[in-house]
Amino acid sequence: MTDQHGRRIVAVVVTFNRLEMLRRQLERLQEIGELDEVLVVDNASTDGTGAWLAGQDVVAETLPENTGGAGGFSHGLRAAVDRGADLVWLMDDDGLPEPDCLKLLLERDDLDFWGPAVLAAQDPGRLCFPIRLPGGTRVVHDVASVERAAVDGLIRGVVIPFNGVLVTRELVERIGYPRAEFFIWGDDVEYLWRAEAAGARIATVVAAHVLHPATDDLGTPMMFGRTTYNHSPSDLKHYCMARNNTVNLRRYRGWPHVAMFWAKTVWFYLFTRPRPGRIPMSARAAYAGLRGDFTGHRRYLR
Repeated sequence: MTDQHGRRIVAVVVTFNRLEMLRRQLERLQEIGELDEVLVVDNASTDGTGAWLAGQDVVAETLPENTGGAGGFSHGLRAAVDRGADLVWLMDDDGLPEPDCLKLLLERDDLDFWGPAVLAAQDPGRLCFPIRLPGGTRVVHDVASVERAAVDGLIRGVVIPFNGVLVTRELVERIGYPRAEFFIWGDDVEYLWRAEAAGARIATVVAAHVLHPATDDLGTPMMFGRTTYNHSPSDLKHYCMARNNTVNLRRYRGWPHVAMFWAKTVWFYLFTRPRPGRIPMSARAAYAGLRGDFTGHRRYLR
């Protein structure tokens, strides 16, 4: 079913070993009439996902190895465009769009890269991922603050990529695909910053919602509450974050921002959450990324 503008809309879902969440999500997507096709990228799951997908009314592509979210979205976005998509709706397997989410997003036809407010599944009154409002340094954590800050129902210049975000074929053809070598963490930010650099029209539609489990310690306060740090107890996630964030900041924001990130990393693991071993690990990850070596995360795979 193409939309009122004649656009073919394909949902791309990336999954890895979360069959029950995937079942729930695909049930919801089947209720959404605006979709023409659902394409599931299975990152070599070992929990029976592949066999289950074989019996579903979706396009399923199983990768030969786990390429992480970055590899999955890069593959899925390319496949969707190759299948004639004009709009691609990107999401992980653990998000659950509200039934009217896509309809509300499609009411906007003046954007290139836009998505819903991503709410914490455990508490839909707060955001799953804190966001910095445009035009300042204020970071908000609750839905009410976002609604008050919206202009014409939008927070322009802000979106949480790959969590129910829509991207136009035209933008993909201009900026390419996500960086598969990032594996996880930072691939979404890199794609957003690349879109910004290309002049894309970006926004969050605050009335559209996706529920997402609130995980890890994103936005942990530090330096006496003056700033926050995206801490994760997972060594795999932290290694990728330290590597990919350094690469992204160097490319799009410059060395002063890299230095600030490193000052925060050292402070956080010396004083906020003492874990001194994280500092040399972070340094190795960052150095590898700056050298163009994106293989080091493999030592932390299980």
